[in-house]
Amino acid sequence: MTVGGTPSPTLPRFAGEGVERRYSLSRAAGEGWGGGAARLLAPCLTSFLLYALVFGCILDRPLALGFLRQQIDAKLARAAAIEGPKLVILAGSNGPYSHRCEIIEPILGMACVNGGVAVGIGLDYLFARWQRVLRAGDSVYLPMEEAQYVRTRAATAVGPDAAFMFRHDWRTLASLPPERWLAALFSFDLRAALMGPIEAALLLVHFHDPRAEVTGATNAWGDHVGHTAELAAASQAVLATTVPNHMPAEQIRAGYGSALIAGFTRWAAGHKIHVIGGLPTGFADAPMPEVQTIRSVYTENGGDFLVLPNFSRYPRSAFFDTAEHLNETWQAAHSKLLAEQLRWHRAPIAAARPADPAGPPAPHNKPTD
Repeated sequence: MTVGGTPSPTLPRFAGEGVERRYSLSRAAGEGWGGGAARLLAPCLTSFLLYALVFGCILDRPLALGFLRQQIDAKLARAAAIEGPKLVILAGSNGPYSHRCEIIEPILGMACVNGGVAVGIGLDYLFARWQRVLRAGDSVYLPMEEAQYVRTRAATAVGPDAAFMFRHDWRTLASLPPERWLAALFSFDLRAALMGPIEAALLLVHFHDPRAEVTGATNAWGDHVGHTAELAAASQAVLATTVPNHMPAEQIRAGYGSALIAGFTRWAAGHKIHVIGGLPTGFADAPMPEVQTIRSVYTENGGDFLVLPNFSRYPRSAFFDTAEHLNETWQAAHSKLLAEQLRWHRAPIAAARPADPAGPPAPHNKPTD
């Protein structure tokens, strides 16, 4: 159309024609973007599924993590096989190194299982496993290390138990909060991918694990044994200069570990299981300043708390390789003292063998009895 010989702009035939054209262009652009996103997401999803399959069903760490899992399973199996009331000791490595159920059991006249493993094992995982084998009338003694009270939620989520739950124990993992599922899923890295096949190959060629000769082994009760005073001599120079790190009351009260212990104590009280808190072993020249704060974690949640006459403190020469691990000689002395105190403190634990002394036993500071 022209006006006065000058071409005029061509208008759309209908008002919606321009809108329709713009919609067609936008739709084409959207389809292109969507196709690109799909092409990008497909390999990402495939990689994710492959990662989950490899670490969930194929690769493992039988040497680095397998021994911890095997220890936990063996201790639980022993507890499950016991008929009648039992005493279970739960803690970090202070549990098996400084306590000996083999000695405690005949003194109490009550079956005993040493369930302690390592501080790095999440308490939520440990409690979830042990709740299945504890019964009304059982007793649980918890000489927890200070570090376990102040352990954070994040540190708990990424402990070694995350990896072996994802690989071997989905039942327990499913019973824990969803954030633990994600932490377990992403607990593997390039090192795990490299070391898994190497450790598997070492087992195939019957690799001899030297740890038993260096640090000792585990007996049928779950105690650590063989950590003799002679082997401990190699660590005495380090132990002489070790400065224990005591936790302040504020951190203990606010600690995620304290919340888990309090929750377990309440659960136990509701199931007629007797929880007794205690102090970990440590240097006599470095006493714990926050005993009352730790006591309250138990007594305010339906449990008891037992302090030995010597506050579980021993000379530095009594220790094996850390400030929480007694050597085997002193492990025996500490276990006898603990058994005597438990027998006096909670007579129903060993009703068949009432305490001989009329009052609390005298403290033992020498490994002679």
